[in-house]
Amino acid sequence: MALLSSVAQCVSSVLLYLFFLLLCAFILYCLYVKYIHMKFDHIPGPPRDSFLLGHSYTLNKKFEDYRVVHDQFLEWAEKYGPVYRVNFLHTVMLTVTSPEAVKELLMSPKYPKDPVAYKRLFYLFRKRFLGNGLLTDPDHDHWYKQRRVMDSAFSNSYLKGLMGTFNEKAECLMEKLQEKAETQEHANMHHLVNRVTLDVITTTAFGMELNLLDDDTTPFPRAISLCLKGMVRYVRNPFMKFFPWNWKFIKEVEDSAVLLRRTGRECIEKRKQAVRAGEDVPRDILTRILESAEEHGDYDDEQMLDNFVTFFVAGQETTANQIAFTIMELTRQPEITKRLRNEIDDVLGSKREIDYEDLGKLTYLTQVLKESLRLYPPGPGTSRWIAEDSVIEGIFIPGGASVTLNTYIMGRMEKFFKDPLKFDPDRFHPDAPKPYFCYFPFALGHRSCLGQVFSQMEAKVVMAKLLQRFEFQLVPGQPYGIMDTGTLRPHGGVVCRVTPYSRKGS
Repeated sequence: MALLSSVAQCVSSVLLYLFFLLLCAFILYCLYVKYIHMKFDHIPGPPRDSFLLGHSYTLNKKFEDYRVVHDQFLEWAEKYGPVYRVNFLHTVMLTVTSPEAVKELLMSPKYPKDPVAYKRLFYLFRKRFLGNGLLTDPDHDHWYKQRRVMDSAFSNSYLKGLMGTFNEKAECLMEKLQEKAETQEHANMHHLVNRVTLDVITTTAFGMELNLLDDDTTPFPRAISLCLKGMVRYVRNPFMKFFPWNWKFIKEVEDSAVLLRRTGRECIEKRKQAVRAGEDVPRDILTRILESAEEHGDYDDEQMLDNFVTFFVAGQETTANQIAFTIMELTRQPEITKRLRNEIDDVLGSKREIDYEDLGKLTYLTQVLKESLRLYPPGPGTSRWIAEDSVIEGIFIPGGASVTLNTYIMGRMEKFFKDPLKFDPDRFHPDAPKPYFCYFPFALGHRSCLGQVFSQMEAKVVMAKLLQRFEFQLVPGQPYGIMDTGTLRPHGGVVCRVTPYSRKGS
C-alpha cells in the first residue's frame, strides 16, 4: 500500500508539474499576444471579439454557407480607412486600399508573396498540393526561374494558334445548348462553362481529350471543386484538421489532391517517353515546358506537378466563373446585351469560326468582360509581405507584416468607381480614364497572372458565340448572389432557359 501511495504521489507531482508548465506556457503566450497588440494597435481596426481569438468570431459567421467574407472587409475599409488591421491569435493581417500602396507593393519585386499564407498551400492537409508552383512560390529568385520556363509556353504566337481549340470547344457548348433549347431543358450555365474551360486547359496545356460535356462520370470537376473548398477552409482555419467531424471531408479533399497529382505524373511521364522515342507530340504547353526545363535545367518533376495542378485548378476555374458571372449579369441588362449583339453581328455576322483578328474588334465585349471582373473578380485579392518598417498613408507599419490587397473591395468603393454597384461597361471604354491601381483582377507587375491573355481570349470566344446564337434568362427563383468557395462563383449555378437568337435581317 505504501508503494501504491508513493506511486500515486509521484504521478500527482508529475501532473502538477506538467500543469504548471502548461500554465506558464499559456501565460507567456498571452504576454506575446499582448506584445503583438501593442506593436500593431496604433493601426485602425474594428474592436476585437476576444483577446486571444481576435476577430475570428465575426469572420467565422461570415464564412458560414460560403458567404462572401470580402463584404465584411469592404465594410471595414469604408469605416476604418485605407489601412486597417484584423487580429487572430498572435497574427495580424493588414488590409490596404490605397492605390499608391497597391502600386508600390505589386509593382516592386522587393515585396514577396506572404510566405505564411501561401506556404499553407504547399500541402493540402497531409498531401502535397500547389507546392512551390508559380502561384505559391514566395521566393522571388526561385519564382523567376520558373517564370522564364513558363513564358515561352504563353507566347503570343502560340496563343494565336489556340483559336482552333477555343472555337472547337465553344462549339461543343453551343451544340449542348441547342439540345437544351430544343427540349426546353434548363441549362446550368456555370456547370457547362466549367466543363468547357476544363476541356480547353487539358487539351491546350496537356494534350488530354476529356470531352467533359459528354461525360458526366469524370472525377476532375468534383476533385477541383473539393480542393478549392478544402483550400479556403484550411487557410482560414488551419486547426480544423484536428477535429474528428472534419475528417471525412479532409479525406475527400486529400483524395482529390492525390488524383490531380497522379494524373499529372502520368501525363508528364507519358509525354517524356514519347519525346525520348522520337514520336510526334502536340506542340502544347506541356511540351514547351519540358523543352524549356531541359534548356534551363533545375526544374524537377515535382515542380512540374506543382504547376500542372496550378494550371488544372486556376486555369479553368477562374475563367469559368467570369463567364458565368457575365451571363448572370446580362440576364438583367437588356440594353447592354443589345449593344453586345449589335457589335457581334457587325464583326462576325453569321460566321461560326472566330478568327484571332476578330477578338480585337470586339471592343464592347472587352469592356463588358472587364466590368464583370470589377464587380465579380473570381480571385478577389492577393497578399504581400513587408519585411522592413514602412509607412502607408501616413501610418507606421512595423516590419514582418502581411498585407492584403483586394480588388473586390476597391472595385466596390465609391471613391474609385462612381455608383460602384451599377454594371457599367463604359467605365472601360478606350477613351475613359484608366483606373489608377484600384483594379487588378489578375494582379499587377511581375507576379501578374501568366494566363490572363489566354483566359480572356477564351472568354471572348465563348461569350461571342453564345450571344450570336442564343438568348438566355434566369429561371424563376435563381439568385444573383455570390458564393465564396476559394474563388468567387455565382450562387445557384446561373440556371437559365435558353432559346435560339435570330439575327436582325435574317
